[in-house]
This record gives sequence, structure tokens and C-alpha cells, in this order.
Amino acid sequence: MRMIELVDVEPTPCSWVRYLNASPRGRSEVSRLPVHLARAHGLPRDLDALVATSDLQGVVPDPHTRASTLLGVAVAEHLVALADDGVIPRAERTGVVLAGDLYSVPEANRRGGFGDVASVWDAFGASFAWVVGVAGNHDDVTRVREGALDGDHVVLDGLRIGGVGRIAGDPAKLGRRDEREQHARIELLAETGLDVLVLHEGPCGDRAQPGADAIRALVERHRVPLTICGHVHWDEPLARHRGGQVLNVDTRAIVIVPA
Repeated sequence: MRMIELVDVEPTPCSWVRYLNASPRGRSEVSRLPVHLARAHGLPRDLDALVATSDLQGVVPDPHTRASTLLGVAVAEHLVALADDGVIPRAERTGVVLAGDLYSVPEANRRGGFGDVASVWDAFGASFAWVVGVAGNHDDVTRVREGALDGDHVVLDGLRIGGVGRIAGDPAKLGRRDEREQHARIELLAETGLDVLVLHEGPCGDRAQPGADAIRALVERHRVPLTICGHVHWDEPLARHRGGQVLNVDTRAIVIVPA
């Protein structure tokens, strides 16, 4: 098992991506997605960086045609530009972890929805070394060609990465699975000796870091070194437990580089 251990996450973003987000009143509002740098021990030799992001539920309108593009596509393009400028490592030597909820209604005037997010996966896949991750409860990943995990794992640059998509809830609703089945899938993966576990709905951290207590118990018991998740926002994205760490990337992109 490779122990990836984050040392810190820079509190001040190195860059921002402007986008339209749904406001509580059924309108769209301008928001900014932060891009943070983080440092870690244990990244594979063949990777210069690892990008992790989730909950990119917004759109970026074309300034000329006003046609909307999913925020995740714009984030991929923005990160490539940062790499070209030398702000972050080269895209071709950077892996990407997507922790779900990449869909937005085209007008960005209503929260929720459910739709195709293959364009986001394709945008990252076109420039980065590889892309892996899970579906959130708003994501249709049936057109994602490879990398979308749900109870399985892959080995990429020596990293054993497993993932379980969706969230626990009423299975009659899109993007949800019976809680017992969801937790059973997570445990079956966690006990195999993963380097990285990717979830949409993840474990709780400390007092101001909400999440699922049952998932926290699972990752602690099986000593998962690094769990990457989203779904609920943490002001402080990093948490530690007896077995490893949890990195919450809800509405942010974190670029992890060697310490």
C-alpha cells in the first residue's frame, strides 16, 4: 500500500474560475471556484501532480454566443492554461480524480437536476495523464468511456484507486442506493488495501466537517490512507483519522504536488 499523506492545503487560492451558479431564488448568480495548491508525500514517481475536484454544479456561458458549457469543462481548460503558464505542473504528468456532481441545468437557475457529464470527463481526459472517479447523485455517466468507478478499482501509475458512486438514500430516486448496500460496497473496496478511495458522499471529519459516521468508521477500521470525496462543503478541506486522511473537494479544485 502506498501512503499518500497530505502535509497541507494552501488556504489562499492560486487562481479562480468564474461561473454561473443557481441561487436559492431560482435565478443564476456569478460565483468563483477556487483552485488551491496542496503538498503531499508519497505521490508516484511518474506523476508530477494529482488534481482532485467535485461538485462543479454550474455553467460558463460563451461570451459571444451565450451558449453554456458545464463548469467542469471550463475548469479542465483553466488548469491546462495554469500548467502552460508554469503555475502548476504539466498536465500530461498529472492525474485527475473526479468525486462527482458535475452536472448543472443549462441555465444554472435551478439546483439539482440529473444529466450527462461525459463532456467534463472528456475535457480532462484530452489533456491529463488519466482521469478516474465516481458519479455523484446528479450525474449520468453512461457515456463516460472509462474511469468511472462504482464498486471496483484500477491501478494507475502504481496507485490502487477504488471508488463507489452515488449516495445512500431511496433507491427509487436517481443517483441513490440503499444505505446498507452502499456501505457494503465501500467496505468491500476498503478492505482490499487501497491507496486512494474515491466517494461522492464521504465520511465525517471533525466538528465542522459533516459527513457519514458509518463511512468514517469503515475508512478508519480498514486504514484507508486517503479518501477523496465531496457532496457537502467543508471550509477546511482536510481531516485526519486514526487510519489516514480525508480530502473534501466540494466546490473547489485542489492540485496536489510533492512536498
